[in-house]
Amino acid sequence: MASQQEVLDSLAKVAKSLGNGHRLAIIERLAQADLSVDGLAKAIDLPIANVSQHLQNLRRAGLVKASRAGKQMVYQLSDERIVLVTNLLRQIAESNVAEIEKLVRGLFTDYEAETQLDAVSREELLEGLKNRQITLLDVRPRHEYESGHLPKAINAPLNEVEDLLKHLSKEIEIVAYCRGPYCTLSHKAVAKLTRLGYHIRRYDEGFPEWKASGLPVEQ
Repeated sequence: MASQQEVLDSLAKVAKSLGNGHRLAIIERLAQADLSVDGLAKAIDLPIANVSQHLQNLRRAGLVKASRAGKQMVYQLSDERIVLVTNLLRQIAESNVAEIEKLVRGLFTDYEAETQLDAVSREELLEGLKNRQITLLDVRPRHEYESGHLPKAINAPLNEVEDLLKHLSKEIEIVAYCRGPYCTLSHKAVAKLTRLGYHIRRYDEGFPEWKASGLPVEQ
């Protein structure tokens, strides 16, 4: 029979696989869309060999899986709950580690950080969608949007958002979202459109957290 310590040691091996910032970056990108090794290497700016090693580590821990698409292996998260685990890790660290809190503040300009104070919660967003009181902008790259997005969201990558202005009303609130709490894209979209006179706020989470919570998504 196995001992309790053996079980805990096995759990520790899984936890250890998360103890690397590049692996967390891989998990963040796979939470948006399935990707090949090449695609991940470009997304997180690492050599292909390094990405491959990290993926093998995550595979051994049961956190990612792979399937063949033509000549390439495409990777995806093995379980949506992995996003919930990393999100809980983020919340605990931000609440209890002063260095993390300081680093997070440094991700955004002072103006962008102000948008966080008036962010839209999940409950507010659900209510706004139900009552059709908001226009929802997904400011992630197109391939991530096409892999899955919030209901009725319009894809508006940051470099294209101004081209969509003729379709956006200044009379209705706009909510922007992106990859998650550390993604700067929605902050930048809010800053840009606010300066242009639009009533816009950002969703305080992102697509992965929404999907991992079992809420509806579209493709």
